[in-house]
Amino acid sequence: MKRIAYSLIASAVTLALTACSGDDGAPGTQGQQGVQGEQGTAGPAGENGSDGINGANGADGKDGINGVNGANGSDGADGSDGDKGADGDKGADGDKGADGDKGADGDKGADGDKGADGADGIDGVNGTDGINGGTGLVRIATVPRGSEVTGIFLTEKGDLFFNAQHPSDANTAEDNFNKRPFDTGTVGVLTGVNFNKLPRNLVDAPLHATEFEAQTIVTAIGQYQILGQTGDTFNDLGTNGLAGGLGVIYGMTSGNEIIKNDMPDFNGFIYESENTGYLFTNWEDYPGGMSRLKMSKSENGQWSIEQAMMLDFDLVKGTAANCFGSVSPWGTPLTSEEWIVNSDVNSTTYPEWNAPVVSTRLAQLREFLAPESPNPYRYGYIAEVKSPMADKPVVEKHYTIGRYEHENAVVMPDRRTVYSSQDDTGGVLFKFVADTAEDLSSGTLYGAKLIQDKGLSDPAVTGFDIEWKEIATGTNAAILDWIVEYDGITPDNYVDGKTNYISIKDVQAWANGDATYPTEAQGGSPVTAGKPMDDRAAFLESRQAARLKGATAEWRKLEGLAINHDRVLEAVSGQDVIAGEVVEKAYLYIGIADIDNTMIDGQGDIQLSARVKDCGGVYRAHIDSNYSLTRIEPVVMGSTYRSSLNDKERCDASQLAQPDNVVVMRDGRILIGEDHSTDWKYNNTLWMYDPKSK
Repeated sequence: MKRIAYSLIASAVTLALTACSGDDGAPGTQGQQGVQGEQGTAGPAGENGSDGINGANGADGKDGINGVNGANGSDGADGSDGDKGADGDKGADGDKGADGDKGADGDKGADGDKGADGADGIDGVNGTDGINGGTGLVRIATVPRGSEVTGIFLTEKGDLFFNAQHPSDANTAEDNFNKRPFDTGTVGVLTGVNFNKLPRNLVDAPLHATEFEAQTIVTAIGQYQILGQTGDTFNDLGTNGLAGGLGVIYGMTSGNEIIKNDMPDFNGFIYESENTGYLFTNWEDYPGGMSRLKMSKSENGQWSIEQAMMLDFDLVKGTAANCFGSVSPWGTPLTSEEWIVNSDVNSTTYPEWNAPVVSTRLAQLREFLAPESPNPYRYGYIAEVKSPMADKPVVEKHYTIGRYEHENAVVMPDRRTVYSSQDDTGGVLFKFVADTAEDLSSGTLYGAKLIQDKGLSDPAVTGFDIEWKEIATGTNAAILDWIVEYDGITPDNYVDGKTNYISIKDVQAWANGDATYPTEAQGGSPVTAGKPMDDRAAFLESRQAARLKGATAEWRKLEGLAINHDRVLEAVSGQDVIAGEVVEKAYLYIGIADIDNTMIDGQGDIQLSARVKDCGGVYRAHIDSNYSLTRIEPVVMGSTYRSSLNDKERCDASQLAQPDNVVVMRDGRILIGEDHSTDWKYNNTLWMYDPKSK
């Protein structure tokens, strides 16, 4: 008991004993009052209240801290006083009687009532998002032998599109749903499932165990529907069909078939109505292209093609190596020209671009443009498809975002800030800020300078702070004027050991702030030799310009960039656009296929260990209130690269291997497509990963 009774029992026993009978003795004194019965012991303390209910799990990352235990129940009330002892018998008059016996102790007081349960503990604080979880990966699908996963695109209504790029032409197996083999470039969608309402307890799709599974698409959920394959003409649509064939590119002047492209990449879907819209798909080769399929969705979840076309890029002299892409917040597809830029971390455009003998792909581009010769500075940009639902969409190349091997570009909710990744050894992460919202034709280009965490080098735990280095400000119109100066350079102008294009010396002079370009004798280009300096180097040789301005040019295979527009909007602006969740942190996710070469060479700004190497991983970047990236940190890495094994098994197939592109779901989970060698033991996988996993 926590307290002691301070008053005597009011009805204590009085012992009134009298003496035995005697001769007329004086009256016996009254027997002593019985000693007060001992106070009943207090009832035991009420049991502690049950622990408060654990706090709800954090919105993301590890579980929130359990709520504190409820407070102890209050002490039980004091037991009641013992009963009054009985009076002693009255003694007869006479001698003083002996003292009466001590009264019996009072009964023990009843136990106090059990204390009330303590109040529930308050909910625990949301845990931070987990990083580098070894769990949380779910294999959503595997693609057919020979193919990589491309074109991951999740619509606002939960439809998931993805492609099988360049599958083996030896595949002959046909599934019962599509009844055609996966033996060429394939564009498709998962039917029968809403990926915005996906359960969290999905089990993995199996790794292929039979030849049939190896040659088809195997899924954990939903049924893959083929929408189109390379060469499809959609003859049943009549005049709405595509006589030339899906992914087939023809000469700009000759009209001859140049290439039957089996490499579909980016998909972007734009709704026209509740169940109809347009699917835009990149076709990645020299020359490249983009298709548009008008589609409608039936009540059973399957799609029908209503119109097919290949977009016309002739006004911008064609396009090339169209890799990944995105759809802008104002509803226009952005296609990325990637490996058409022939340069490396230590050079500008290779002088051999206009050599008499060139690679097969560059020869195809020459054939596409004939009789013109291709100007290298017309390729390597982000191109926007304006009026995308018109009969003849208009294509505009945004030279302002820079020329390099664009994997893709993503626009922030402010509709001005754009991030773009350079997919090459020694690549740069770029930022562009437009002067006006929804107009990418003018603005300022920046490159990211990385500061690696001190004392860390393992890819699974090492992050980087970011400083942005301003490169230059420009407009599409002004940059195009510079580009035109290199038109008309042909193989006849080629001189071994010399360049007809911007040289390293030219870029160095620009970075130094020189007033004029170097002469040819000083190592300058014949186009600009001795002329007044301008900013063309910043936009036509953007990697070298960024590097010389202090940006980090050390990424290896910097792949897809992705945000969920609404999650970022809520985190930055506070608008409640994600139902059932308070989004407080905004991230841009980044796929890295190889953590190799310039990332592990022990030099420069990035000095990671070689543990993960070709197995790759996914990073994310923090987005601040101005939509600027401030820090990059690892999210999930591939397995340890095991160089002693057969090269087909060096990355663990049960974990991520060479991630290419990433899509962020509405609930914060991410979808990751693999692009590893088709010689590896298992086919490429489409993964889903929960960054909240531990």
